[in-house]
Amino acid sequence: MTSFNPPEYVANILRHLTENGHAAYLVGGCVRDAVMGRPVHDWDIATSAAPVDVALLFPKTVLTGEKFGTVTVVMPECAVEVTTFRVEGEYQDGRRPKNVEFVSSIDDDLGRRDFTMNAMAVSVTGEFIDIFGGIEDIKKRRIRCVGGPNTRFSEDALRMFRAFRFSAELGFDIDKETLSAIYANVDRARQISAERIRIELEKTLMSQRPEVVGEMMRIGLLARFITTPGKNPEGLDKIEGLPVEPVMRWCAFCSILFANRLIASAQEFSHLMHLDGKTAKTCARALSIGGFPDDRIGIKCLFSDYGVDATRCAAAIHDILRRDGDLHVPENAEKTVAGFPTLAGADEVIKSGECFSLNKLAVTGSDLIALGYSPGQELGETLNRLLDHVIKRPGDNSRDILLKTV
Repeated sequence: MTSFNPPEYVANILRHLTENGHAAYLVGGCVRDAVMGRPVHDWDIATSAAPVDVALLFPKTVLTGEKFGTVTVVMPECAVEVTTFRVEGEYQDGRRPKNVEFVSSIDDDLGRRDFTMNAMAVSVTGEFIDIFGGIEDIKKRRIRCVGGPNTRFSEDALRMFRAFRFSAELGFDIDKETLSAIYANVDRARQISAERIRIELEKTLMSQRPEVVGEMMRIGLLARFITTPGKNPEGLDKIEGLPVEPVMRWCAFCSILFANRLIASAQEFSHLMHLDGKTAKTCARALSIGGFPDDRIGIKCLFSDYGVDATRCAAAIHDILRRDGDLHVPENAEKTVAGFPTLAGADEVIKSGECFSLNKLAVTGSDLIALGYSPGQELGETLNRLLDHVIKRPGDNSRDILLKTV
């Protein structure tokens, strides 16, 4: 088994808890990732100490979730969540328990968790607890619920999305019984807020296996967001070849859904998914671009008219949907994917430093006002004419040259 070497500030918290008579363990994802040799980003601690005792033991703490037993211990290096061992009461909304009961046993605490690979614990002295077979499931690259999967999904329906997200991130298969329970509980997905689904969906799209989103769609987990539930659209695997940028992967996802007639528009889908305004706007702009050449001047015109983000996303859409020529694009969607510059070409233009926006123009409105122009339409038209000039002749983006041009 992998040896555990948490950062010293984490080990100090564990030691301080145990030296004061409390049991304390690293739990959850940090244990799983350490076992797998993956980088650990968040260290979570579970303890027998009550929240008030945790707060008294450390000089700086924040009661981030006292009702549910969580206290954030603020160390000079980082903040660490410390949660009291607990079992959970009845779930009220398919997502959160009405109440929790603090317990003294780590075994009881691990028994409430979602998947076996997330239900392991290790102490500062290296004592390892794996009562549900998490290590074995990791070796078999298998995602399996702790206890009965129907119970786990009826408690928290978001766990169904997390199963697929972990499958995409870790390259694991979902256990047969767990997968059957997802089929049986798929209607519970309607209880989950769009915001929480979006978070899991984005993590899946950002993984090395974004095509797993198609399995979510085929099973029906995204039924309320698309026009034809039960369909796994082609082309999702191509998203993996894009930079790991959320807006770009959302744009590519929207384009694939639109090309397969699974959404009416990027705007509508963005609204349903509660995407942030910037991402929604970029997706809509990217899917509206069409008919421009892929030469440098054409690329700069796209940057000028639609912005850098939308143009880069449009180029990425072209790369994944048209370059291999093996994805069918409906006739009414042709203009959204044809004729774009490649992403590499677009990025090369950006790196060149050539001007394609007014804020990079060597002449400002103040310069023109000093020449006698009045603020208003004529001033704006003149600046845009100068921008068009330097887009075509980048070497002329000099204050002296442009002032002579006007």
